[in-house]
Amino acid sequence: MKKVLLAGAAVVVLATSASAADLAARAPATYTKAPAMVSPLTNWSGFYAGVMGGYGWSSNSGGNNFKGGFGGGTIGYNWQAAQFVFGVEADAAGSSIKAAATSDGVTVNDSIRALGSATGRLGVAVNSALLYVKGGYAFANNRVNALSGGVSFTESKMHSGWTLGGGVEYMFLPHWSAKAEYMYSDFAGKNYFSNVVVGGIDSGRQQIHTVKGGINYHFN
Repeated sequence: MKKVLLAGAAVVVLATSASAADLAARAPATYTKAPAMVSPLTNWSGFYAGVMGGYGWSSNSGGNNFKGGFGGGTIGYNWQAAQFVFGVEADAAGSSIKAAATSDGVTVNDSIRALGSATGRLGVAVNSALLYVKGGYAFANNRVNALSGGVSFTESKMHSGWTLGGGVEYMFLPHWSAKAEYMYSDFAGKNYFSNVVVGGIDSGRQQIHTVKGGINYHFN
């Protein structure tokens, strides 16, 4: 009986020693921190087109009622280098920006029927947003109607000038972005009704502020 117990004890000791040696031989477990997730930079490169609309008003002295809405379309192209975005953009819109004034029995209605621009654009991409400034050429088709003693005269002129402003654009879906933008435009004056009034009537410069929103589709 003693021999059996001694043999059993020997088996237990040997098994315990083997387990201890096996545990000692195993390499200690190592844990590494998962890499931080980095948002991919939105791709703004390529052609885009969209629709836009907004509101405009004049900063001319005495022209506080020169205001109204507009709506139209936009096309453009972007080049991107890391987070910097360079582009060219053109837009055009029909407009209801207008003013009316009466003096000495003459009523004058002045209205911008269309306006647009061709600009360069420089922006910085921040995740899915693009913060940008833009500037360049601007134009406005202006119509003046004068009514006096039941007689009406109307003449339209194209005014050229420059524009400067900026905004923010956000890529809310693949290929789709929304933007909000402010622009200041300064148009040279024109001479109206020179065939009716000696020397004509100088319209003077027109300074227009506009705020707009838009949706663009990107073909990249």
